[in-house]
Amino acid sequence: MTAARLCIMRHGEAGPGRRDSERELTARGHAEAERMAGWLARQSLAGARLLASPYARARQTAEHVGLALGVEPEVLPIVTPDDPPMAVCDWLIDHAPAAPVVLVSHMPLVGLLTELLTEGRAERGLAFPTAGVAELEGEVWAAGCARLLRFTALHDIR
Repeated sequence: MTAARLCIMRHGEAGPGRRDSERELTARGHAEAERMAGWLARQSLAGARLLASPYARARQTAEHVGLALGVEPEVLPIVTPDDPPMAVCDWLIDHAPAAPVVLVSHMPLVGLLTELLTEGRAERGLAFPTAGVAELEGEVWAAGCARLLRFTALHDIR
């Protein structure tokens, strides 16, 4: 079995107010998403599948990523902030293609999912700044079966 790549990305900065699911990116959040999308476009993600939370800020972030990668974002309802990371693993096992996957979601899910996939547990989670990306490699997206290739925050890219 060949190793596949999974990029787990937190959405850009979102404004306060409104119901959580309706919070939108700020101007800074759009700039963060666009900048990280440009970086992702340089990471050999040809043919990637782009998945996003149904929440507005994640969909807006995924639109920037989709433009940069030349793919349409797909909404995945089970990747909202408080969804269980194990459910995401199960979905990935059942549906992820061999091509790279870019998943745009929220804290605490992105941190807990990264920890679950790499460490086999989801207790504290990795801290993700806005628009941060954890790049993982694995043959199967089960607990403890992935390797963290790198973690990239906006201050890491030029």
